[in-house]
Amino acid sequence: MDLHIFIDGDQGTTGLDLQNRLQGGEFRIRTLPAGLRKDASARRAALNECDIAILCLPDAAARDAVSMIENPSVRVIDASSAHRTSPGWIYGLPELDAGQANASPRRRA
Repeated sequence: MDLHIFIDGDQGTTGLDLQNRLQGGEFRIRTLPAGLRKDASARRAALNECDIAILCLPDAAARDAVSMIENPSVRVIDASSAHRTSPGWIYGLPELDAGQANASPRRRA
């Protein structure tokens, strides 16, 4: 399976590390060019066209990014602390909790 992953916040420490770890896998990695990183329409398009959006952003920017996602099939992994206690989000290691291990969440923090 060729997953399309968008990394929002790819120039920070976490984003750069993720890019390095995911290179060469069965993934298509997308990032935005420097000139478009703060362009709301470019971010909205990238967030809605991917299979998985990985947010490597400060809390406020992560909340903003999630609000841009309209495509219900996009799965989100948020590295910030913005959604850790939000309803509908699984935080941490869900495989350690039987109830969450069987869940198929669209949102992880």
